[in-house]
Parts: sequence; structure tokens; C-alpha cells
Amino acid sequence: MPNFLPSSRISSFLLGASLSVLLSPLLFAQEAWTDFRGPSSQGISTAKDLPLQWSEEENIRWKQELPGQGWSTPVILDGQLWMTAAKEEGRELYALCVDEASGDLIHEILVFQVENPEPINATNSYASPSPVIEPGRVYVYFGTYGVACLDTESAEILWSRQDLKLDHKEGPGSSPVLYEDRLFLTCDGMDVQYLIALDKSNGKTIWKTERTADFTDVLPDRRKAYSTPLVVETDERTLVVSTGANGGYAYDAETGEEIWKVLYDGFSNVSRPVHSGDIVYLNTGYFRPQLLAIRLGGMQEVTESHLVWSVQKSVSIKPSILKVEDLIFMVTDRGGIATCLDANTGEVVWMERLGGNFSSSPIYANGYLYFGDQEGTTSVIRASRDFEVIAENKLDEGLMASPAVSGDSLYLRTPNYLYRIEKIQK
Repeated sequence: MPNFLPSSRISSFLLGASLSVLLSPLLFAQEAWTDFRGPSSQGISTAKDLPLQWSEEENIRWKQELPGQGWSTPVILDGQLWMTAAKEEGRELYALCVDEASGDLIHEILVFQVENPEPINATNSYASPSPVIEPGRVYVYFGTYGVACLDTESAEILWSRQDLKLDHKEGPGSSPVLYEDRLFLTCDGMDVQYLIALDKSNGKTIWKTERTADFTDVLPDRRKAYSTPLVVETDERTLVVSTGANGGYAYDAETGEEIWKVLYDGFSNVSRPVHSGDIVYLNTGYFRPQLLAIRLGGMQEVTESHLVWSVQKSVSIKPSILKVEDLIFMVTDRGGIATCLDANTGEVVWMERLGGNFSSSPIYANGYLYFGDQEGTTSVIRASRDFEVIAENKLDEGLMASPAVSGDSLYLRTPNYLYRIEKIQK
């Protein structure tokens, strides 16, 4: 059964290949972690001096206990870290704000009350979707239980909606995505499957597009998905690339029109798409995950016409992949098999066992990969064609939320605590 991850327009930067993913229209002098996979939406950090080693006794600036339960990744901007959490077995859904400097919990806002929460997977939470943030506003999403916009200074709820209902079966998983004047939400349940764009100023619907995969003979359990979309800018238009059950799609960000789709056999998708140059990389989900490299520029169905390569061996399901220069890195959910692929051909460069079980998506910074498992170990690996483990760092609890970065500090959220980890001079 699946575990979940919990989802400013920035200038393009180069890391060998150009990353042209756009969020909202602002540029920050210091990197802000505005999305669950960072400012690039792809797990790439520009930090130059993140710690390589830590423990409960070493390189911990602060450790803050958090109320409730949630797998959402912290988003960071203007000295604040925002997350979500659930209490009372999903009957109370909160937005949490922690002060970046001190680690103090400065806001704990009850956003929604739920009379009868649906059952969830044992490894999920009711607060798995990560927020998305921009100056003055943070957006929180709890799937079928509601979406809301909060003022980051006053913590006032500016608008909310609870009418976007779907049957997750396993609980919510997909994070919201912010682009220009709109907020994109994924609603892939057993009963309904669509992508929707809301006006970020008031929460009203701009467009709503139904999935077009044929579900006629598909059991409801295999119609659901939990992936977070990716905004990709091309010469022709801005696309919203999104994976769902039985198909991956590219929609026009302005109108919601389906531009192309790739059909496959897969469901309960969690891993987020990745983009580089004229290629997008899509994960097909359960049962037998494949990683597909799809060339941009197609129209309608491009399953065969635009497939560059596909890989089936040791493909992650929940953790998203990393693309660094001409290499792709990923890790399997169970057993922790880490793989490096040639991004141009899909050929295996190396495959090694880290051990452990993984739900959180890895990050890259300054030549190193950070893979955090559910048992409490974060392996730091050199991003190279030669496999080299630099360090294995142990905390008392493991990761379900993905790491976040601000400045040269690494933020790790475990089931009960939030850590600020950085190099501390002795």
C-alpha cells in the first residue's frame, strides 16, 4: 500500500542543464523554499555549505516539538516555516508556523474541522500535502477536507473552500502548486479525477479539466493518484504536467486544455514529474513502476511518438527523482536501492543498496545528494558517476516529509519534531 509525501517565479539557473520550471513571479536574494521540492520544484538547492554530518548531539541549531501529526514538508520564506498538522484523528486540521531563527511555534491555526474523516492508509496522515508560499500568503490543502489561503503576518484565513470533494481511500497526498495568479490542485480519487485551477486571490475556479484516460473497465481503487503537478514553460505555452492513474498529461496553464497525454498501466502515483531541456520524466506508479522520458512538443496522445526511453528496474514510487546535469538519481521505497541513470539514454550507471525504507523525496545541494529514510538515517551521497557514500546521519525518528533548505541550514521534519541542522563551530 502506498505511503505519502506529504507537494515566485524564479530565475532559471544552470546546473549543467537548464531548469526552466516557474513558480510565482518573484526573485529572492537568499533561496526560499517555497514549494515542497524547493524553488525549482525539483529538489535542487543552491546552498553551498549544507552540513554533511549530524546527529542528535551534533550540528543541531534547534529541535522543536510539533503538535499533531502530519507529513507535509515545511515551506520557508521571510523567516517563517509553514506546515500542516492534524489532531483528533483527522477531525481538526491545522496550519503551523515556526520562527526560523528561534524554532518557536508562533502560529497554530485551526483551519478546518471535520465531523467524519475517512479512513487513511496506516502510513499516511491527514496532513500530508505540503503548503506553498509566496510573500504575505501561504496556501494549505487537505485534499477533500479543504483548501485555504492564510495571511502569513496575521495568520488570518483569507479564503477557504470545502466543496472539492473526492474519495482518496488512503487519505490526501497531492500538494498545491502556485503559478502567477492561480493555484493548481489535483483531485484524483476513486470517484472523480480532474485538475483544477483556482484564482489565488479569492479561491474561485478559473478552469477544471477532467482526466481523459478510459476508466470504463478499471476498478475504482485503480483510478486514484496522489502526485503533485509541475509547471513547465515551453516556447509555445506554459504547461502543467501531471501524472494520474493510467496516464500522464500536459495541460495549458492558462486555459486547462489538454495538450498531450501518455497512456500507461499504473495508479496511486506519488512521485512528482521532473523536467530538463525538452524532456519530462514521469513515474507510472503502482504496481510495476516505470520511469518514462517524454520529449516535449507533441500534441494529443504521444505514448509512442515522443517516448525517448523507459526504465522498469528499481524505480521509486513515492520518492521523486533528482536530475543533476546528465544524471538521474532515485531510490526505491522498500530496501533502499539507490540508482544512478544516464539521463540521455536511461542506462544504469550504478545501482547500490542503502537499506531502509523511503517515502520522502531526496534533495541535491553543492555536489551532494541527501536521501532520508523512514528509520531515521539520512545518507549523503556524492552526485557522481562513481557511487560514494559521504556520511550516514542518524536521528531518533525517521522522515516521511521531504527535507527543506534555507541559507545553509537543512530542515528535517520527523513525526514529532522539526530540526534545524547546520554546521556549528565548536
